[in-house]
Amino acid sequence: MKQELKNHLIPLSIIFLLTSLIWLIQKVTWFNFVFLFSGFLWGSFFLDLDHLVYWFYLEPNLEESLLAKIAWSKGDFSSLLKLLASTHQNHTNLIFHHYFFQIVLTIISFFVFTSSNGVFTKAFLLAINIHLLVDQIKDFQQDPEHLKLWLFAREKKQLPTESLKYYLLTFAILNLIFIFFLIFSR
Repeated sequence: MKQELKNHLIPLSIIFLLTSLIWLIQKVTWFNFVFLFSGFLWGSFFLDLDHLVYWFYLEPNLEESLLAKIAWSKGDFSSLLKLLASTHQNHTNLIFHHYFFQIVLTIISFFVFTSSNGVFTKAFLLAINIHLLVDQIKDFQQDPEHLKLWLFAREKKQLPTESLKYYLLTFAILNLIFIFFLIFSR
């Protein structure tokens, strides 16, 4: 779980520091830094709610789901995190981890980044995009077939494995554009 946190928080920390340095030069007001940090924090963990949806609604009869419900009812969040760390690879039918969600998220992100001044919203959306991209890149490096399994869950026709790198490259470039919009939209 610590490695999972590092995978998601290190890129966001780098973006936060880079943005902060540029915003200090631009003399952006202090509360925008708070909104930036808050948006990154909330957005970096938002996709993990997908696992709760999986346990409580999509697959409520699994043994791990019953353990999750017990831990949740007791408020034992450390056990819930341990359960998530040991079982998250098996969760291949998640709503927020599906390619269709990523496309919708990208469209919404483009709209927000090009037409809004809300720092929290931009940071929140960027963190979700980065989280999803990091998960995809990590899975692509370890097992491209597993990536296809959860990215295209519920789909009969899937992207060929050799095309996954172009899919990931496309979303990496889009995330760079979003970072640029976040930093220089002041």
